[in-house]
Amino acid sequence: MARAAGDLIAEAEAEADDALQLRQSWNVAPTSDVPIVLERLIEGSVVRQVHVAKWGLVPGWAKDASVGVRAFNARSETAAQKPTFKASVKSRRCAVPADGYYEWRKAPDGTKTPFLVHRTDGGLTFFAGLYSWWKDPTKADDAPDRWLLSVSILTVPSPEPEAPGVLGELSLLHDRLPLPLTASAMNAWLRPGPAEPQLLDQMCDQASEAAAAWQLDEVGPDVGNVRNDSPNLITPVT
Repeated sequence: MARAAGDLIAEAEAEADDALQLRQSWNVAPTSDVPIVLERLIEGSVVRQVHVAKWGLVPGWAKDASVGVRAFNARSETAAQKPTFKASVKSRRCAVPADGYYEWRKAPDGTKTPFLVHRTDGGLTFFAGLYSWWKDPTKADDAPDRWLLSVSILTVPSPEPEAPGVLGELSLLHDRLPLPLTASAMNAWLRPGPAEPQLLDQMCDQASEAAAAWQLDEVGPDVGNVRNDSPNLITPVT
């Protein structure tokens, strides 16, 4: 996410605390801090907010935060049954905004080529996410960092190779992709309260519609090292 806080808030049609700080990054890795968009009921009204969360979900029952290292993605087919994610599927759903994401295409000879997957119009993609609050038992009740907000991104199977346009190209990159949300799907996904049983299936059904607005640009191999982080990483290879 390389947007300024104000730009993200405007595009998400959300609000945020004046103290919100977003670190621009062109090479976000798991365990990093990322922005998330969620909705809460405040005095009877639904309020959409932007927060910062650690990428790697730590469920409330965890003994320590290390479990988040293994929970940065959640498979849509099983998330509602997995102990780590099921409570969040029910009532702690969010969206994770991104300018795009990197994926590597493997050639028959074994060589790999990185691609940036992003919207053709330059807008943000909002991925379906799950969030959780975890209370650190080692810190005092009044410690400002006692509570950890964390997030996981849901994934779905990639479209079939025979799918038209960019959808077929996505299948050549990886057998799964982060679950994108159309604007209407995002409204349904963020709605506070218990999820209807079919909600997750509905989000998966609309993934291809959202992904059809993407394009793939080949980029340089420097994206493979998380120490590299600059706007040059997203420059297409010519």
